[in-house]
Amino acid sequence: MTTTPFAPGTRVRTRTADPDGHTRLPRYARGVTGTVLEVAGHHPLADDRARGLDVPAQPVYHVRFRAADLFGSGEHTVTVELWHDHLEGPA
Repeated sequence: MTTTPFAPGTRVRTRTADPDGHTRLPRYARGVTGTVLEVAGHHPLADDRARGLDVPAQPVYHVRFRAADLFGSGEHTVTVELWHDHLEGPA
């Protein structure tokens, strides 16, 4: 699978899936729009590796969200490290 990375500054929305077991996509960040700050390397999806699957590497991003969008209030931002498969975009 070829995955084209989202460029820094791209607005993306997180997926809303609620998979069984552990996921690196925090529940509080699901379905929220944020901005890609940078590509933080390419790594296999941790969710799949935890299940023992041999999966290809994909882009990993630092994505910035407004706290108000995540929690309903707050003037600060929150940065979350997310894999390409956790994102839909551009938003």
